[in-house]
Amino acid sequence: MAFKENSTAPAVRVDDEDGQAVLRLSGDWVVNRLTECEAALVGASSGKGSLHLDLSSLEGLDTSGAWVIHRYRGSQEFDGRRVVIDGMDANQQTLFHELELHHPAAFKPDRPRYSLADFLEGWGRVTVEAGRDGLAMLHILGSLGTVLAATLIQPKRLRSVSAAVQFDRTCIGAVPIILLMSFLIGVIISQQGGFYLRQFGADLYVVDLAGVLVLREIGVILTAIMVAGRSGSAITAELGAMRMREEVDALHVIGLRVTEVLILPRVLALMLAVPILTFLSDMASLFGSGLVAWAYLDIAPQPFLDRLQATVTMQTFFVGLVKAPFMALIVGLIASVEGLKVEGSTESLGKRTTLAVVKAIFLVIVVDGIFAVFFAAIGV
Repeated sequence: MAFKENSTAPAVRVDDEDGQAVLRLSGDWVVNRLTECEAALVGASSGKGSLHLDLSSLEGLDTSGAWVIHRYRGSQEFDGRRVVIDGMDANQQTLFHELELHHPAAFKPDRPRYSLADFLEGWGRVTVEAGRDGLAMLHILGSLGTVLAATLIQPKRLRSVSAAVQFDRTCIGAVPIILLMSFLIGVIISQQGGFYLRQFGADLYVVDLAGVLVLREIGVILTAIMVAGRSGSAITAELGAMRMREEVDALHVIGLRVTEVLILPRVLALMLAVPILTFLSDMASLFGSGLVAWAYLDIAPQPFLDRLQATVTMQTFFVGLVKAPFMALIVGLIASVEGLKVEGSTESLGKRTTLAVVKAIFLVIVVDGIFAVFFAAIGV
């Protein structure tokens, strides 16, 4: 039935015929009178026994009004009453018949099934997705190599301004948080190491612990993780937003390579920024470690520096710095791959940004483990 503007207010009259309650419905039971329909039925009948709903006096009835009557009938039957609807014409009978057919079924939560097949299927899907990500990373890496070779032949093709802007965001903007985090890590390493080594009278070995641990492992790992969370997510979000606004497709249309315009400046900025940030992280960590050793272990700055110079060699220092460009490359490739996977929704953008950070941190740790095995094998 069509929407009625000048409709009659719905009403319910309660009669008693031979000990049976009869509800006579009148007026227009339509969508614009829905609140009044529900109010008219509230408290309209009481008691037990059968109940008759007489619809012969209705002036209008649409799907919304029929749903109100149908729901009222269901509530009365749930309380144990027998409800009979009388006085329906052919159209109303068809309407109530359709309501019965489309009545929503009771919610039944799906019970999770645990089986070996499901477990293996899940791992198979993860493996296939990891393989696709690896191929995508190799594709971008190969494209970067091609673009970089062309740039070396024609240096004017390098977008130096874009690379400088990305370097400012990636490196200079990250210096405060990197220094603060690294300083606190150095403080914690020195304090905890001194607390346990003091029991054995080996306080001075805190310098060895802090120097080797920070310069070889902690400094570069924490820097790469911070860059992945800060700059890697930003790269994914930027590329994803460009995908959503079809700017990436526009670059293809006008004949520009996405790798050359968007990815190369960001990856170059990361590979320059991470070694610098690693160096600053190392210095901040050693500074924090030296302060704690002076205040907590009574190791003055000069003995601390002398012991550090005797323990730490340039080889130890460069072991950490060598890892930095490779970790930066991993972060850049992962961020670019996930950014270019973004589809046309904000949900996809948030999902890909999260995955970019998680995958980058995971691969950074994997790469560090590979370097640790490699350096151990060559005796460094």
